Amino acid sequence: MRRIAGIVLAVLLMGGVVAAVFAGRETDDKGTATKTVRMVIGSEKAEYFSDPAVVKALAAKGFTVKAETSGSWAMEGLDLKGYDLAFPSSQAPAVELASRYKVHGTLPRPFYSPLVVVAHRSAAQVLAANGLATLDTEHRGVLKMTAYVDAAEHDRTWQQLKGAGKYGELGGTLFISSTDPESSNSGALYLAAASYVANGGKVVADKAELDRTEPLLKKLVSVQGAQQSSSDAVFRDFVSGAGNPLVWVYESQVASLLTGGQKPDDLVVLYPDTTVNSDHTVVPLTENGKALAELLSTDPQLRRLAVRHGFRPQGAASEFASDTTYLKQELTGVRQAPVPTSAVLHEMARRARG
Repeated sequence: MRRIAGIVLAVLLMGGVVAAVFAGRETDDKGTATKTVRMVIGSEKAEYFSDPAVVKALAAKGFTVKAETSGSWAMEGLDLKGYDLAFPSSQAPAVELASRYKVHGTLPRPFYSPLVVVAHRSAAQVLAANGLATLDTEHRGVLKMTAYVDAAEHDRTWQQLKGAGKYGELGGTLFISSTDPESSNSGALYLAAASYVANGGKVVADKAELDRTEPLLKKLVSVQGAQQSSSDAVFRDFVSGAGNPLVWVYESQVASLLTGGQKPDDLVVLYPDTTVNSDHTVVPLTENGKALAELLSTDPQLRRLAVRHGFRPQGAASEFASDTTYLKQELTGVRQAPVPTSAVLHEMARRARG
């Protein structure tokens, strides 16, 4: 009987331990990831929010995130009822969304990324030899936007540039590939930067200035033919060796590639001497959305993870630990052009595509 009682007691004790483990797990689960935040984001942030380290860091602060992707400008056409926040890739569509959903106060901007041009080495060297660019290292340089805009206005071809003849891949009209400006933030910001240069260093703000810059913007878009709606797809095509030798992308895409261990020998990053920043701006639609936006802006671990994905945290350039062979840590010598209002930028894109 004593032996049987001992066995029963042992079984009960084991059951108690198992129960305690499950209870502990349940308690732990209740202590973390208690708030589910549903949001719509620009596609360039998808890898950040799906990163297991980001998921874990958010869970430790009590958040589970369910993210859906959309073109930043296309968000204006979505019904955001039931979402906690929208997270487009620049301030203009965010301001428009905030107005529509009556979101008041300063909109959080946790991180940003300047727009750059990625080039194959042959293209970068030819541009430099013809006064359209300068090279700081074999993988980094500056694109002279005034010279580029002038070349575009005069329909210059690669064949007209000295030194291009020895590269079989350089032919036809000289142009930069971008995304569709009517649906994609990066494409719209390409027009913002080019129009600022074409408008004499002034942001386009009225009909007269739209009329003045329209012919150039039409050329910049029409020469490309069909455009993609995703900056991620355009960048992946470039890295794989497909498509045009000059492509307008987010610096964050290049930085993320480098952080992941890839360092393409044929890649040169050209910083336009006049460019625009993509200010990733949150539109909080609920209190949970507002709390998550604050966390993305202030939590040290989430800021470090943003850097790992190539984004520059607001207010601390030194946190951007770039590979300076390809990237600039400090954006010296790069002028940031103001971005037109949402209404002007929409009209600009419509005319350019028209």
